Amino acid sequence: MPESYKTILVDHPDPTVTRITLNRPQFLNAYNHQLCEETSDAVDRYMKDDSQRCLVITGAGRGFCAGGDISRTEPPEARAVRYAKQIGRGVEMRDGFHRIVVALARCDKPVVASINGPCVAGGLTLALACDFRVASDQARLGDTSGKFALLPDEGGAWLFPRAMGLDKALKMTLLAEVYDAHEAERLGLVTMVVPHGELEAKTLEFARRLADRAPLAVRMAKRMMVRSADMTLERSLQDAELAVMIANPADDVNEGRAAFREKRKPVFKGR
Repeated sequence: MPESYKTILVDHPDPTVTRITLNRPQFLNAYNHQLCEETSDAVDRYMKDDSQRCLVITGAGRGFCAGGDISRTEPPEARAVRYAKQIGRGVEMRDGFHRIVVALARCDKPVVASINGPCVAGGLTLALACDFRVASDQARLGDTSGKFALLPDEGGAWLFPRAMGLDKALKMTLLAEVYDAHEAERLGLVTMVVPHGELEAKTLEFARRLADRAPLAVRMAKRMMVRSADMTLERSLQDAELAVMIANPADDVNEGRAAFREKRKPVFKGR
């Protein structure tokens, strides 16, 4: 499918870093069904390629993602057919944008959102589905779905409260609030804010640092932290016991110790 991508660009700014660029700049990279299919496919390819250790997701032009594309028009009769059954809209979401959110949730390798501009509604959901969010100081983030009598149905109802707390998430969604990058950082929506002109360089610097870490340890640590959110402390410790049995015998552990003794940078190979 890569050679037939029409709504995204995929490149490798570093040998171990994959970058997906949402490429519908004329619509502020609002998603449609094709973009969802192509992004899901690209995320899946990243997950399966052990040579790739970090994924960056960004947007072309002046925006990250404006959520769903509500600019599309269709004849009333076509809309009537599409919504003839109540389940139709649910299936459209499940087979569309929800696929991206689930794919990112299942990914045990690092994912960084590089937020270059407007990041609202489903776009904010996409950013929060990533592990880290590096935002331009010109970015704006929030949930505008309420302006159109729509819902945070792309995953925002789950992700927003976990990022900023229930009261702040409700306020953002019910009042359709959008924040500047620094306020978004204060609220917990952004990991770091950088000057707009340095966004690409700073994001790739961060991605390379992640990619340089021991791949097995990174993947196991991410799994442990994600899983522990739904565990008691005792169950989390039991999970850690199993993870140690997998990670500690790895060659990378010996490499890390040797590099420390020899005062050099370790070269991790993921085994």
